[in-house]
Amino acid sequence: TYTEEKPISFNPFFTDDGMFDVEKKDSIKTLLLTLWKSEDDRVTKTESGELGSALSMFLEKMAKDKNIVPCFDAFFEFMRDDYRAEMAQRPIPIYKQDFDIDNFLTTLRQYYHGGRFDFLLNSKENIDLLNKRFVVFEIDAIRDNKDLFPVVTIIIMEAFINKMRRLKGVRKLLICEEAWKALSTANMAEYMRYMFKTVRKYFGEAVVVTQEVDDIISSPIVKETIINNSDCKILLDQRKYMNRFDQIQELLGLTDKEKAQILSINMANNPGRLYKEVWIGLGGTQSAVYATEVSPEEYLCYTTEETEKIQVLDRASQLGGDIEAAIKQLANERREK
Repeated sequence: TYTEEKPISFNPFFTDDGMFDVEKKDSIKTLLLTLWKSEDDRVTKTESGELGSALSMFLEKMAKDKNIVPCFDAFFEFMRDDYRAEMAQRPIPIYKQDFDIDNFLTTLRQYYHGGRFDFLLNSKENIDLLNKRFVVFEIDAIRDNKDLFPVVTIIIMEAFINKMRRLKGVRKLLICEEAWKALSTANMAEYMRYMFKTVRKYFGEAVVVTQEVDDIISSPIVKETIINNSDCKILLDQRKYMNRFDQIQELLGLTDKEKAQILSINMANNPGRLYKEVWIGLGGTQSAVYATEVSPEEYLCYTTEETEKIQVLDRASQLGGDIEAAIKQLANERREK
């Protein structure tokens, strides 16, 4: 979780086994280009090639010299000293308009030691996420930060791609919850396109979740890639879109029967029971509306209704702060009613 006191910190130059395959190198290069260039700037082949060569040279040097601490600071110093000197000695000169290393270093100076974002890519903990079974990134606090948000989202995607390719025979799942702001950036959109076309080959799944159907409609990357590669679609209550559901039906490729099923959700629920309905469609061949009902204990644990949450907290305060006991009492009272 990102907070001002303890911001999210990564080290893209660290792996527990020292392996840097093609995908890992490409993701670091994409990260560096994102740090360097604004969304409107075009990346030339020369710039991409030079940065790729510099990265390979740095990783080779790091493999030979165990005194080098893998982190962004070390890479920055390599670019400033070693790579700049190597460029100056070439028989074919590199002109500034082809690859401006001074501009690169000046722009990325803020991520180097002493810069305002020097914490971001120089994590001392060196947490390798490869073998962590359940990882949650909470990045709401930086959703509107133009400097941090693109960098953090790319590092997250790189972490999952690393899992996807290297964990053989293990089921992998990436869930992007309310990730549409990330999809609006060019680099992130390319990652999502790559992910949805590739993930199944590696015994994995990619899932996107949104509360606003408008997000799906307005994102070309979703239209072209995610919907076409998603065999399973799950829709909750769509009554607020009833008057414009034809547009959603066309986008999702739904039949008239499926449309009727979706618009019937929660229309005739049993008033004596607490449940919500959900529509599940599988590959265009099978679909149905299902009721999802949980125990009173689970309902009270996860309810988002403010009055019910207050009731649980009030009862817990009467019981010395024991929320579990409060939920059990309230659930038993509901059963008795």
